[in-house]
Amino acid sequence: MHQRKDQLDMNSTQYFYRFLEPISKELAFLAGELEHTIFSSPRTMLTHSRVLVENILQHVMLVEKMKEEPRITLKERLTILDNEGILTPEIRDALHLVRQLGNQASHDKRMFRFSEALLSWEAIYTIVRWFVEVYTSLSIDVPEYQDPTPPLEDRYDITELELRLKSLETLLVASMQKKDTQGHKAKEEVAATTSLPTQMEVPGYTTIRTIHYKGDTLEVPYFLRDAFLLPQRFEKSETFLIRLGAEQQARIISELPSNLEDLHKHVKRFNENNDKQFFSELRIFIEEEKIRRKVTLDRPGELFLFYKADYIILTDALKDIPLNKEKFTGIPSLINQLNEDGIYKVGQLPKELVILGKYKNVGVVNVGRLFEQLKAK
Repeated sequence: MHQRKDQLDMNSTQYFYRFLEPISKELAFLAGELEHTIFSSPRTMLTHSRVLVENILQHVMLVEKMKEEPRITLKERLTILDNEGILTPEIRDALHLVRQLGNQASHDKRMFRFSEALLSWEAIYTIVRWFVEVYTSLSIDVPEYQDPTPPLEDRYDITELELRLKSLETLLVASMQKKDTQGHKAKEEVAATTSLPTQMEVPGYTTIRTIHYKGDTLEVPYFLRDAFLLPQRFEKSETFLIRLGAEQQARIISELPSNLEDLHKHVKRFNENNDKQFFSELRIFIEEEKIRRKVTLDRPGELFLFYKADYIILTDALKDIPLNKEKFTGIPSLINQLNEDGIYKVGQLPKELVILGKYKNVGVVNVGRLFEQLKAK
């Protein structure tokens, strides 16, 4: 077949199905992308594997000179080939496995495991080998099956690693001091001001800085050092944050002073109660972000819609639900304004749903109603 070499390009990274390139670069590259997705997003890999095997069956039907029906489904295509005696039981079972897992991944909100993606990957190999050996005229040696290589585990950013090492080195030096009265006291003083990072700590959670307010403290984890302080996330401090942001005082966490007392003095018509309220909401924000990070680490490669500390898994089925007044009731103004902005399906919504509170006459209550209805879908 004609190859679009000017439009297709694959980097020099090795991938298992490179041997398919003489047959179809498109097929080879899709298989390569699926390989790279197994450990980053099992759901995505399973969902899109159906396209790869359907393309293979299209090739088979073309070679067999079988009539191509419009809008034929993968299941129907599989049944036709099976009824014609073209599929062996092994190939039929492998195709059904890829199809069924793909359908589940497209609709179910449950977490999909690496093991399921690997099952589909092995079934794909069975299908590809059969296709190459039976339906291609090229002399191609199909390599023996091999599992994809998992990516390296998450590692500490170099700056975070240095923070952890310095804390440990400080404690190590103190522990080696002579245990006379003065030396032991010095060790205790150092230990009191240096937190010991645990070896079990997930990268990103090392404390990068501490924020104070009238004797109270907040520890900012490393992954939030440059987090954007979206005003809509701070219900009672939204206007305060907007004004501070305009003065370049609180757009991201790293811009905040180490002590929030008198923060209000940077803008007019606010007082110390605003400092106190913001400090309280900042604590909630940090805890919510920790929850979100844990969710994204526990469910790699998933797409989410977040509302405060809660979330929804954005499946393919949910993405395609239209945003209209029939599907989502009681929030006509929000639906109208979303449609006016060209947002017609759930999959087009922003990841951070509180942003929708920006619309006129909408507010937090209506955004909450949308979120609850999304959860029920």
